[in-house]
Amino acid sequence: MKILAIGRNYAEHIAELQNEVPDEPVIFFKPDTAILRNNEPFYYPEYSTDIHHEVELILRISREGKNIEKKFAHKYYDAIGLGIDFTARDLQAKAKAKGLPWTLAKGFNGSAPVSEFLPLSEFPDLQNISFRLDVNGETKQQGNSKMMLNDFDDIIAYISKFITLKKGDIIYTGTPEGVGPVKIGDRLEGYVEDKKLLDFEVK
Repeated sequence: MKILAIGRNYAEHIAELQNEVPDEPVIFFKPDTAILRNNEPFYYPEYSTDIHHEVELILRISREGKNIEKKFAHKYYDAIGLGIDFTARDLQAKAKAKGLPWTLAKGFNGSAPVSEFLPLSEFPDLQNISFRLDVNGETKQQGNSKMMLNDFDDIIAYISKFITLKKGDIIYTGTPEGVGPVKIGDRLEGYVEDKKLLDFEVK
C-alpha cells in the first residue's frame, strides 16, 4: 500500500503559511513506514526541533483504478478516517529554500498516524464532514470537508491520471488552518464529527 497526500487544499491554511494557491492539487508521498496505528505514541525525532501537527480526513481506496473520471470516483473509496500529517517544518523550510522536495520533512518514520476507518454509510453528506484536533484538551484545528478546494472525487480523479490507485492505499486530503508545533508530553485527540478516532501521546 501507499500513502498519497494533498498539500494546500484549504484556503485558510494556505494563507497561514503564506503560500500561493495552487492551480492544481499538490501531491506528495509518505512511505508505509510512516504509519502509526492503534494510537501508538509518536516519538519525537532527534533530527528536528519543529514538528507540526496537521490533522486531515483520510480516504481508504477500495479498488484498483487509473484515469478515473470524477463521476465514477466515489466507487473507488469505501471509508473515511482521520490522520495526522506530522511535518518537520524546519526540514521543510530548508528544502523549500533550495527548491528541493519535501520528502524527509513529510515522510520520516511515524509521521502518519492513522485512525480506524468508518464506512461511507455513516456519512450522509461527504461534503459536510466536520473534524478537529485537540492538543492537551484545547482545540487547535477545526475543519469541514466543504472547505476543501478540491473535494474527495476531484482528488481521486486527479491523482489517478498519473498514479494507479490500489486497494488499501490511503489518501490524506489536506489540513485546515491552525497547524502548530508539538512537544514531548503532548496528548493529541482527533475527532470526526463527535467520534474520537485518535488519542495518543508525543514521547
